[in-house]
Amino acid sequence: MTLPSDHPQDASIDAEGIWNQVLKPAKRADLRPALFLDRDGCVVEEVHYLHRPEETRLIPGAAEVIGLANRRGFPVVMITNQSGIGRGYFGWSEFGAVQTTLFEQLAATGAWFDAIFACPHHAEGAAPYGHPDHPARKPNPGMLLRAADQLPIDLSKSWVVGDRCSDLEAGRNAGLKGGMHVLTGFGPTERDMAKTAGRPQFQALLADSIADALAKIPILGA
Repeated sequence: MTLPSDHPQDASIDAEGIWNQVLKPAKRADLRPALFLDRDGCVVEEVHYLHRPEETRLIPGAAEVIGLANRRGFPVVMITNQSGIGRGYFGWSEFGAVQTTLFEQLAATGAWFDAIFACPHHAEGAAPYGHPDHPARKPNPGMLLRAADQLPIDLSKSWVVGDRCSDLEAGRNAGLKGGMHVLTGFGPTERDMAKTAGRPQFQALLADSIADALAKIPILGA
């Protein structure tokens, strides 16, 4: 599958139709905990099917959390379901333009993502993205597993943050240490489900926003 000619040169669409983009190739050989972040409603304000760069707005505290993880040497990985592409509402060019704006906003604070994975598949998607339960679409762990294949990540010590219960479930299904559910984005309607995401081997934290990760997520210093 090919990307539009204006796509970032470090991005590709793999054989299953998943956006793969490694922005900061690892220079370390030892495995490190990673911070997995949902995009819409977690890192940026929820905009229904966000595809216009001018509507890209960082949620307060997101840059600080990402920057701290950067400074501590933990890979920061975006894992985002993008059914708007699957449904034909917009394309990879629009997705890439939003990403560029987001990267610029983060760069102004000295923060960055190490890798981006985006899944367009949805049960109501149009060909080639119509799939009843694609392994990469959260709550399935496919995007997290791809990240661990391409970066030196210790999944068992890693954390995920998102506004949907499926974000935490994806982390749990990938064998992460834990996840933090936030009340931004779709968080209020998902909180009751998120309360049930914890397991003996998976810690589920509840927070107001991504800013709370600084105090709640152990790898960030809690």
